[in-house]
Amino acid sequence: MDRGKIIAIITGVISLIIAIAYLVIVQVLDFRGEMIPAPVSQLINWEMISACLF
Repeated sequence: MDRGKIIAIITGVISLIIAIAYLVIVQVLDFRGEMIPAPVSQLINWEMISACLF
């Protein structure tokens, strides 16, 4: 095989590994359940902080 064909095969294998790893990561993150936003009381009120500083 010539050099170009070997590089193409190696690149394809690397691409498949990255794609499979991405799918596994997405499945693991999705398995954790629904994303629930933080409670409003936990959010920082930047207007109050800036009013106290200035």
